[in-house]
Amino acid sequence: MGYNIWVYAICKDEEKFVDQWMASMGEADGVLVLDTGSTDHTVQKLRGLGAKVVEKTYDPWRFDHARNDALMLLGDDVDICVSTDLDEVLVPGWRALLEEQWQPCTNRGHFLYNYSLDENGNPTRQFQREKIHSRHGYIWANPVHECLKYTGDGPEQDLFLKGVVLNHYPDTVKSRFQYLPLLELSAAENPQDDRTVFWLGREYYFNYHYDEAIKTLKGHLQLPGAKWGEERSASMAYIGKSYMGKGDQKSARQWFLRAVAESPMTRESYLSLVRFGYAIKDWALVYAYCKEALKIPFPSTSYLAEPECFGHAFYDYGSIAAYHLGLMPEALVLARQALSKKPGDLRLENNVSLAINAVAQQFREAGDANG
Repeated sequence: MGYNIWVYAICKDEEKFVDQWMASMGEADGVLVLDTGSTDHTVQKLRGLGAKVVEKTYDPWRFDHARNDALMLLGDDVDICVSTDLDEVLVPGWRALLEEQWQPCTNRGHFLYNYSLDENGNPTRQFQREKIHSRHGYIWANPVHECLKYTGDGPEQDLFLKGVVLNHYPDTVKSRFQYLPLLELSAAENPQDDRTVFWLGREYYFNYHYDEAIKTLKGHLQLPGAKWGEERSASMAYIGKSYMGKGDQKSARQWFLRAVAESPMTRESYLSLVRFGYAIKDWALVYAYCKEALKIPFPSTSYLAEPECFGHAFYDYGSIAAYHLGLMPEALVLARQALSKKPGDLRLENNVSLAINAVAQQFREAGDANG
């Protein structure tokens, strides 16, 4: 069965992404873009490559209103809607995979989303997204970090779309200035939405509003819906970081330890504690929790995953701590493992050399003592 599949998006001043995005979306029957006030050549380039573009500005700005307007511009004859941003690229062959798996009763499709990739194109942060959906029965909600809400009749029928992959190539110079006021608005509209409150508290921390971050994140932990251990742990870690920002090391330590206890099988909670220990030169704490973190075999698959947790970080911090504790053979082992995770790094190469010299010195001293 053939489906009428359209891609839709909102954008503003994203001409540098247009070519790769349109090439990626070319498997669709049509592409619709709601431009929200571009002053560069985004609109002209999109139209030149065959996209249907509608222009509309918003005051005040909200992401959900713009996305809902874009969705409403799609024809009623559209079967499947694919929502993406212009800095995202679908891996070729996505349409055939979508048509093969979609059923007439399906409402929504989940797929793999590579939020970040390394220089070789390998994913460093991967989780699921669910922005492929039927034409009717959905609205976008929340002024920022907007999400699709199902409004259809009967139970929602969703499925995981095997093989469909969306890659993200973010614009790292874009400002986050609008996020905080929009998150404050979103939390005011949805005070019981635990994820919105968590995101607001985190944004307060990013903006150095430590008191607001602590108050908001403690409130998040009290919400009935805040049950997911990994997110609760992240909330506790941001409370700890906020206390560090205020210079309260005692409270920071307590919250970092709570974060580890809340999610003991994710390395992210350990990384915050280890960095705290490094900052205050508590080498025993750093060493112990690096060793514990390295026992965790698999990375998190959630949006909270931090790529460095399975890179060189724990080996690096652990080697430094072992060196300060006089555990020179262990410092050398960990330093070499850190370098293997990040070959060519001059600092890590120097750490290996220091550890080699320290091990040799210990052997000489042991020989002198026995001689």
